Amino acid sequence: MRGSVTTRSFAKGRRSFRLGEAAVISGLRCATYVILLAAGCIFVDIVRKGAPVVLMAKPPFVHMEFLTQAPQTLHVFRDEAGVERRMGELDFREYRSRVGRDVASARSYPYAGGGILPCIVGTVLLTAGSIAMAMALGMLCAIYLSEYGGSGAFIRAVRLAILNLAGVPSIVFGLFGFALFVLFFGWDVSLLAGWCTLAAMVLPVIITACEESLRAVPKTFREGALALGATRWQAIWTNVLPHALPGMLTSSILGIARVAGETAPIMFTAAFVMRDNLPWQGLRHAGDFFFQGVMALPYHIYYLSSKVPANEYTRDARYGTVLVFLVLVLAMALGSILLRARIRRSHRW
Repeated sequence: MRGSVTTRSFAKGRRSFRLGEAAVISGLRCATYVILLAAGCIFVDIVRKGAPVVLMAKPPFVHMEFLTQAPQTLHVFRDEAGVERRMGELDFREYRSRVGRDVASARSYPYAGGGILPCIVGTVLLTAGSIAMAMALGMLCAIYLSEYGGSGAFIRAVRLAILNLAGVPSIVFGLFGFALFVLFFGWDVSLLAGWCTLAAMVLPVIITACEESLRAVPKTFREGALALGATRWQAIWTNVLPHALPGMLTSSILGIARVAGETAPIMFTAAFVMRDNLPWQGLRHAGDFFFQGVMALPYHIYYLSSKVPANEYTRDARYGTVLVFLVLVLAMALGSILLRARIRRSHRW
């Protein structure tokens, strides 16, 4: 009798638990769909407003001047036939010299004409350099913490410091880079200062992800190599790193997503509002490549959004730049994903 009562009570409690569990799962599912819907709406809005700036209906289907020219002042005017025309600064000067007179009806809009080629090049250089630097340092730090550091009080304090650094706002890293690399080291606003600042900002995330990837490799891999006479470093290099590398590349994907979109650090250390030459043009010495500032897509978007008077032409330039920026970040992250998948297929365990 007592056993049957207990069984009925347990069954009743189990039904209540299942109802509560179903309600929680439904709530989580709805929250996920809401977040995806909001992100999708934002992305659709960017594509709807930015696609006409970047794409066109006839071959070559892309506005090449937008991807191959530098930002210019846009001039809008009516020609002799009364047709409204839009020209960048260079084309407008040529047009004035050809007609031999000033165009009194021309209206000028700064940074709304030309293209964004210097911004694309600067973003790729800043992202690739900082990720390469952060991955090299992060992997070395993770190897030491995971394989050699042990679990003493000092190592625990280091891990805690790394976790705390991961939550520091990017503006703080920007001020740190400006004080250390730009002023103290005397590098001025340059690629090298931007690389070091962005690498320092993303380094905590990369160290944590790399250490977790190393810890996920079974100890038997290390023990098997040591039993065959390998040194500790040989065991790590031949048996541990190849199997941990796919997880380490995951951190590079996270790093690309964060580094490419940062504005505050590069604003203090690496980015110019306007620069005529590409980074490899006009160099006196090869070393000058690392000590020059560049334009960057996030800073260009920030400047168009906050410093230039809003109008329909600067809005088009802004949304076109945002669309190109999203495609560029997606392409870099996709490259890391494909590399990770290739390495994972060759090192299964």
